[in-house]
Amino acid sequence: MTEAVLWSLRSGCPLTPRLSPYADRTQQWLLDQLVPLALPLDAVALDRLRRAGFARYAGRLYPDAAESDLRVLTALFTWFFLVDDACDRPDRLTPPQIRALRDGVLALLRGGPRARHPGFSGPLRRLLVQAWREPRRRMPARWRLRFADAVADHLDGAWREAVAKAAGRPPGVAEYVALRRATSAAYVSYPLIEFATGRPLPDAVYHHPALRRIADLGNDLLSWFNDLASLDQDRASAGGHNLVLAVATEHRVPAETAVELVAERWRTGMARFVALRAAVPSFGPALDEAVTAHLDGVAHAVRGTVDWTLESARYPVAPGS
Repeated sequence: MTEAVLWSLRSGCPLTPRLSPYADRTQQWLLDQLVPLALPLDAVALDRLRRAGFARYAGRLYPDAAESDLRVLTALFTWFFLVDDACDRPDRLTPPQIRALRDGVLALLRGGPRARHPGFSGPLRRLLVQAWREPRRRMPARWRLRFADAVADHLDGAWREAVAKAAGRPPGVAEYVALRRATSAAYVSYPLIEFATGRPLPDAVYHHPALRRIADLGNDLLSWFNDLASLDQDRASAGGHNLVLAVATEHRVPAETAVELVAERWRTGMARFVALRAAVPSFGPALDEAVTAHLDGVAHAVRGTVDWTLESARYPVAPGS
């Protein structure tokens, strides 16, 4: 039933799908890079990573990025997914370990590759140092701070979720939606639009209410779609941290009914997303092209998540039409 809903949402999605012509070549590049880093991955984990197709995900979100930039973006995506796995697996990181990881990552992003922290070392640090090198060199300081703030928010969300899971306390719907916006890492992917396009926005424009509403709703749409796709996995391990599970508990309905309620919530959100995007005001000739590129990037994040989720072996979704 959930699979049919996913394919139905994809079929009705009004956003145009895109894919970088460099995606598959970048995926092979990624696999070649991971071996020298000596990541703690056995053969099964490496095969799972290969079949996940993180380069195709990055290629869907940043379809016009130069090949060298798509490599950077793919490495960053891989790092975030590896951290997500570390926070989500049965032997997952504890809340104090996630807090130490956060502090170490922020020391690196804000202080440079020489900044050290005992909570962040080894292969994961080496991967982030490598992936961060080009954005740090090329992007202005205000953008680097904005990206670091987004990463801090994401890892804070992972910590809050870990605390709730350890306490055995499932969230209500409103609490979950707010937390999911942090744990999804969508807010991390948005500043990378500016890296991929070479058009950094001023802070006043980036945080303008019209753009923030679209950013929040885009985050919700890609997160809720992912929750539908990962429902079976989350029943066993998420401690209620899935929108379908939160809706089922709060409304006291079976999971099958909650799936339909979440799907309808997604459709309503998508209609509002399209309307909000069409109503963004002009910011003047010097900025409108960059604003359009940013809004296109948020739309790519939503549609790219839909398409990649249904093609990636990371999610057990049967082929559809």
